Amino acid sequence: MAKENIEYENITKTKDSPSRSLIKALSYRILATFITFIVSFIIFRRYTEKTIEDSLGNATLIAVFEFVAKIIFYYLHERLWTNIGWGKYWRRTYWRSKAWRKLYNKMHVEKMNG
Repeated sequence: MAKENIEYENITKTKDSPSRSLIKALSYRILATFITFIVSFIIFRRYTEKTIEDSLGNATLIAVFEFVAKIIFYYLHERLWTNIGWGKYWRRTYWRSKAWRKLYNKMHVEKMNG
């Protein structure tokens, strides 16, 4: 039982660094912006009378604005959540709460055998 307590006490609580948050934000935004560009291009081509060049230009403009705005908000959101401990250091407490049964059974068996 003492071993279990030591394991729980030695948990290191760390946060993501700002540079890690930035790289995560950038990689996600690149993927999401590409999807926004494709969707915008398809919408412009299908539902407007725009030429391919105009559709590409409009889709690019939307993608650039979307990338810049959302990268800033995602980074701020990520940094906010880095400072919230709820759910970050999750442990399974079910088995620890049932450890008393193991201890009781062990002590009971030792008394009966001893």
